[in-house]
Amino acid sequence: MGSVTQTTASGTKEFIRYHGEAGVAVIELNDPPANTYSYEMNRQLDDAILRARMDNDVYVIVLTGTGERFFCAGANIQMLSEMDATFKYYFCLHANETLLRLEHTPKLVIAALNGHCVGGGLEMAMAADLRVARMNGGKIGLPEVNLGVLPGTGGTQRLSRLLGKAKAIEMMVTGRTFSFDEARECGLVNEVFASENFMDRVLEYARQFCPPNKAARAVGRIKRAVQTGWEIPLEAGLALERENQQLLFESEDAKEGLSAYLEKRPPKFRGR
Repeated sequence: MGSVTQTTASGTKEFIRYHGEAGVAVIELNDPPANTYSYEMNRQLDDAILRARMDNDVYVIVLTGTGERFFCAGANIQMLSEMDATFKYYFCLHANETLLRLEHTPKLVIAALNGHCVGGGLEMAMAADLRVARMNGGKIGLPEVNLGVLPGTGGTQRLSRLLGKAKAIEMMVTGRTFSFDEARECGLVNEVFASENFMDRVLEYARQFCPPNKAARAVGRIKRAVQTGWEIPLEAGLALERENQQLLFESEDAKEGLSAYLEKRPPKFRGR
């Protein structure tokens, strides 16, 4: 599939690598060693998200980092230290918009935490639908309070929605980082995989949600109903659920699923 942006004679750096196969698009943060994000990286990330969204052959998106040390250590502090307050505000606004685009795309998004996932890195991972991590791969947390600031790319909002207010506030005001195993225990991480062949395991995990294993449109619409319905009144959420269900009733995969059930055979989904 190639890269979103290649290094050119004009000096454009490839901050995001994009590749995929068998229904899974892998978006890789590429600014080692810490894969910190800048405005330039976020613009390329935005492009990659749209590319995966618009590709009918992509059913699942995997977000990960280059190397084994870091998934992402958050925003590039050197960049922020050199910019004025107005730039910082618009930088955070664009990051919010980019992560909302990821969250609203009706395709399952899995954050594969190959290394440390702290600060803005965790904020990015929380915009994914599922998080899987490499065993003993690093620490996770939101330590921004130690810099005199708050998690400003969705951390205060998404963490509290995932873990509840009291636990989220405790984590953020202490600035504590902790292991992936502890993150799994509290529900912040869904699975922890062995370090050996980590990405192979991630891709195997991702492909269970692709045809012919699963009806990918149903997976995407479940995600969309939950993510969009999270903040609206129950009655409106139920209406959203019905609309998504109607779209699925009209799909080929729904007909296949119902026929397979009646014929007592495994369904063969096609993502249509």
